[in-house]
Amino acid sequence: MKALLNEFKEFINRGNVIDMAVGVIIGGAFTAIVTSLTDNIINPLISVIAGGSATEISGLVVPGTNIDFGALIGACINFLIVAAIVFAIVKAFNKAQEIGDKLAGTTAEEAAPAPVCPYCLEEVHEGATKCCHCGSELSKE
Repeated sequence: MKALLNEFKEFINRGNVIDMAVGVIIGGAFTAIVTSLTDNIINPLISVIAGGSATEISGLVVPGTNIDFGALIGACINFLIVAAIVFAIVKAFNKAQEIGDKLAGTTAEEAAPAPVCPYCLEEVHEGATKCCHCGSELSKE
């Protein structure tokens, strides 16, 4: 039981889990805002443009049931709004990371390669005078 608790503790302490939890909570709150926008502003505007109340244009009444096309259209509008905003946020985040990399000077691909021992072809520390792998003396080039 203790091993299971330790594993759970390690899982929770990973930064990814906390970030994901915060993202899910904020995403839920954001979805509620978009749903309210759709239900209270966009759907009434569609009803006014279509020339009727929301209940008249939102569904098809079949004896014994109501097929609500308006709810489907509202859900599609919600999805498109959320997807567009998430796309914009991710695009802005990627651009900010790109700018941060440029301000830092070099990216990982542009970093100078580590020196290599000419005898064993293993990487050695910058400024080393002796190879830690084969023991060869290194020139100070």
